[in-house]
Amino acid sequence: MSASFLIILLLGAAAGGFVNGLAGFGTALIALGFWLQIMPPQQAVPLVIVSSVVSGLQGLWLVRHSVWSQPKRLARFFLPGVIGIPLGVATLAFIDPKLLKIVIAGLMLTYGGFFTLRRTLPKLEHPTPFIDGFVGFLGGVLGGAASLSGALPTMWCALRPWSKSETRAVLQPYNVGLLALTMTAYALQGAYSVESFKLIAITLPVTMFFALIGIQIFKRLSDDQFRQLLITLMLIAGLVLTLKELL
Repeated sequence: MSASFLIILLLGAAAGGFVNGLAGFGTALIALGFWLQIMPPQQAVPLVIVSSVVSGLQGLWLVRHSVWSQPKRLARFFLPGVIGIPLGVATLAFIDPKLLKIVIAGLMLTYGGFFTLRRTLPKLEHPTPFIDGFVGFLGGVLGGAASLSGALPTMWCALRPWSKSETRAVLQPYNVGLLALTMTAYALQGAYSVESFKLIAITLPVTMFFALIGIQIFKRLSDDQFRQLLITLMLIAGLVLTLKELL
């Protein structure tokens, strides 16, 4: 393992962990920007899923009370998401994953750019259980088809008038749960080799440490600042995803 390999590996672990701690999602998009430079997707993707799940558990503990206070709200997103995953996997036979990622990236850029430029953010105050479930389902489909389960739920939740803890109490367990299922599927397929476990042992402590730093900053944000953060991260994630797919 060369010095340059190790530096890029640790930078990806640090950046991915920090964003996950700060916002409750985004490990894969950020860390893969580093790790795909030094390893093939077959090795990078299973690694980043482990990092996402483990760092996500720290954030999940942070908002555990909000999760338990609104279990039905989370279920409206999560259960349809679980149903959507195998359907997303099945669509791979008909849809080019790269094209799908570019389309979603364009949606994130449009969404993030529009709401970043607005002086005030909309607040959709009426209960929308059907739309919540549909968004969760589409997130599961995109997760199975393109590993982008968190994109649509994040966009939708950022427009709701929920506190930062309530928003995170949906996004964090939703992403952790779906990614844990994905991680299990990868493990059953034999995706984790001895080399994978070595990389996990190196990256996890760094990911967890920087996730804690992100969590400390999250605690200092107001509800509106957190909503604006989610929208800004959508803009950045859309740009990163576009560049990664086109280049």
